[in-house]
Formats: sequence, C-alpha cells, structure tokens
Amino acid sequence: MKTHVQTEIHEAVKRSLADHDVRYTTGRQQVVNSLQTASGPQSAAELFETANTVPLSSIYRSLTVLDEAGVLRKHHDADGLARYELAEWLAGHHNHAVCGECGTVEDIELTPGQEEALHAMVSTLTRTTDWELSGHTLEVEGRCSACRT
Repeated sequence: MKTHVQTEIHEAVKRSLADHDVRYTTGRQQVVNSLQTASGPQSAAELFETANTVPLSSIYRSLTVLDEAGVLRKHHDADGLARYELAEWLAGHHNHAVCGECGTVEDIELTPGQEEALHAMVSTLTRTTDWELSGHTLEVEGRCSACRT
C-alpha cells in the first residue's frame, strides 16, 4: 500500500514526464519505487535487484528518460559508475557518505543546526567568489563498514 508521500511523488513524476511528452510506464514507476526506498543513490544493477520484474535494458532506458525529465539526480562514484536518486525537489535536501573503496553511497542526515552551519559556511565561501549561491551538497568520503572488515 502506498503512503500519501509516495502517491504525491508519483503524481509529481507523472506531471513532470507529461511535460516532456513521456508516459509514466509501470517500469518507470517501479524504478521510482525502488529509489524511494533506497538508502542512497543506486546503480542500474542495484535497481535491477530490487525491481527485478523490470528487464535491465528497460531500467537503463527508464533512468535516461527520468534523468532527462529532471526527476533524477545522477552521481558518479570514484570509478565513474552512474548512480541515481530522486531529485531534491521530490525527495528533499540531504547529503551523502561515499565509500572510496566499493562506491557505496548512503544518505546522511544533518541536524537543522548542522545544516544551517553548513549553509552559512557555503554562503561565506561564495561571497569570496563571483558565484551566486543556489544550494549545496555535502559528500563525506571514507570507507563503509563492509570495506573496513
């Protein structure tokens, strides 16, 4: 059973795809479902494990379509592997911990105070440049627990 938030996200994705004259197919819905429940950005192969009723080739096509429609945000790990997550306008702002060995990416939550301090630091840094601040992301690099053992 879908929650109210999941339903809202699906409706927003459907509207975004319609704006690009693209249908919101069952396969694309399953990709979005998998990304909603993931603990961080996912590769096509990882999505195939959770949405395995969708052929891998369809997952790749769906990722391309969803990315082009602005529904996804693409990340590349240290080896260049593309991983995807729902765009911030759908999933909200968050930051990541990235394993430098295996490429695993996990969402990390900052307290409101930590997020405010980070925003203030980024604002201060942008004042010393000719850039206009539009947002920020934080990626903390290290080794995940699986790689440390």
